[in-house]
Amino acid sequence: MRLIVSPAVLQKLKTRHHVTIDEVGECFLNQTRVFLEDDRTEHMTMPPTMWFISETDKGRTLKVVFIEHPSQIYELKTAYEPSPEEERIYDKYAQLI
Repeated sequence: MRLIVSPAVLQKLKTRHHVTIDEVGECFLNQTRVFLEDDRTEHMTMPPTMWFISETDKGRTLKVVFIEHPSQIYELKTAYEPSPEEERIYDKYAQLI
């Protein structure tokens, strides 16, 4: 797996969401359910924007949003603590891997 993070996204993670890139990596490694596609019109991309909710090694829950490119290359769009509604949606639709 290769994670691509633009300088702008890295800055947003740090200043707005207080999330480190290491925490994002931990979420990918600790993920136990499938990715969900963000099919809202304003978030549509090609390839599609995907997301999941997972925990860091210290138990912090994050929503990770990314675009998956061929050969397991992931382009990070954002990561932050999910809202209760986002957790509800993920719990309802994301099946175990």
